Amino acid sequence: MGLRRAFFLLTLGGLLAALALAALLWAVCRAISSQYPLGGMSIGIDVTFTPLPAPTPEQMRLLQVLDIVGLLGWILFPVTGLGLAGALFYRWKLREPIALLLEGTRRIQTHDLDFALPAVSTDELGQICAAFEGMRRELLKTNRELWRQAEERKRLNAAFAHDLRNPITVLKGSVRLLRQDASDPQTIDRLERYTLRIEQYVEAMGSIQRLEQMPVKSASVPWAVLRAELEETARLLAPALDAGIRGSDAGAVQIDHGIFLTVAENLIGNAARFARRNLEITLALEKNTLFLSVADDGPGFPGQLLQSGPKPFEKSGESAEHFGMGLYSSGLLCRKHGGGLRLENRGAGGAAVTASFQIISRS
Repeated sequence: MGLRRAFFLLTLGGLLAALALAALLWAVCRAISSQYPLGGMSIGIDVTFTPLPAPTPEQMRLLQVLDIVGLLGWILFPVTGLGLAGALFYRWKLREPIALLLEGTRRIQTHDLDFALPAVSTDELGQICAAFEGMRRELLKTNRELWRQAEERKRLNAAFAHDLRNPITVLKGSVRLLRQDASDPQTIDRLERYTLRIEQYVEAMGSIQRLEQMPVKSASVPWAVLRAELEETARLLAPALDAGIRGSDAGAVQIDHGIFLTVAENLIGNAARFARRNLEITLALEKNTLFLSVADDGPGFPGQLLQSGPKPFEKSGESAEHFGMGLYSSGLLCRKHGGGLRLENRGAGGAAVTASFQIISRS
């Protein structure tokens, strides 16, 4: 029942009950008054006047009190009825949701979002409580995401600093050698190589920041276009491998085309480095999620990578020039698109990576 209707019914009920009690009190006062003489004259049929007994002073005072009580009943009972109706309205409809909202506001002010507001009713205040609960969930989700990003940034900075320590040490040693013999070509080559490596590290760090700030811009992309681009990417990045692409036509999907291509290039390029002969690329649509899976027949993922997930600047046996950014950045882009990245080793041998993208609609 809505607040307006509940307030009207309670007020009407309280007022009617008060009027009924006032009328009852008035009737009781009249009945008591009728038991006492009122004085005056009685006129008979033969037009004779007979004096009636007059009330005593005590009876007169009692009759006056009864008149006052009867009149006050018509004032006090309606006022009391309206007051009780308001009190009942507050107790039944306002007290609990207001207390919940105040408590929720207090906890949010103390940065405590680990609570839930129950559904108290379906009226206007219940809807406000439901909206408040929705806001709390969104704040909690945002806070957890900010915390995750902060922790990821700390770990990223630590990894960046750790991986820079060795090249910087080499550069320092090379500088000392150059001071001793400025004509040493090996020292100069080492300086050039490690300077380039630091430059690549810095560029990789900047690419992560750009990915985190990249907005998601969805557009309708035909399924045939996605399939053709996967075929072209596999031909360019894995020309010596037998790359098969599977997936039935699903019309068009609403995705960020650039994010999809970036993830596809990363996954295919990563698989091409470890595959022996074959690549299997699968594109599938299930409900509102687009799945891109790339599998190879290589040695598979290390156990530590499967357990902790891809991280930047981890090489996992790759060349020194590669900083392990492909899988990490792909996971970051998939999460921005409402999906994720799943790594697994296949039972028949090899590794498989599945990227998922949340889509808006399909046509």
